[in-house]
Amino acid sequence: TMPKEPAVLRQNILDTTAAVLACGIDPKKCFLFRQSLVSEHAELAWILGCLTNVPHLLRLPQWKMKRASQNSKGTVGLLTYPVLQAADILLYKSTRVPVGEDQVLHLELAQDIAQHFNKKYGEFFPVPKAILSEL
Repeated sequence: TMPKEPAVLRQNILDTTAAVLACGIDPKKCFLFRQSLVSEHAELAWILGCLTNVPHLLRLPQWKMKRASQNSKGTVGLLTYPVLQAADILLYKSTRVPVGEDQVLHLELAQDIAQHFNKKYGEFFPVPKAILSEL
């Protein structure tokens, strides 16, 4: 949600990929891809954003904290980031999502969005459940 220098962003992508592989993720047993190359994430975020009300997003504590740290100049990207997270989860029809305590409200938003979508258009998205980690 914050502008990055292109060279720094490219290096961050490489560093993150290296860290994932160093943790033991085996690309022969899973799919490893750069999410930003999958346009369906942004497309679904737009659709879900059209179903999400702004007051709900304004109540999220992460919005309030980040906006305060940006001198009350919260951006649209920052406000709608939880909708993009919901799209990231729902796009793959995830049923279980590992989250820390700080992301529980964002997962609850994804659950609300999935339920609203399903009520309006028929059962399509599973309602994801949290796998809470102590780490």
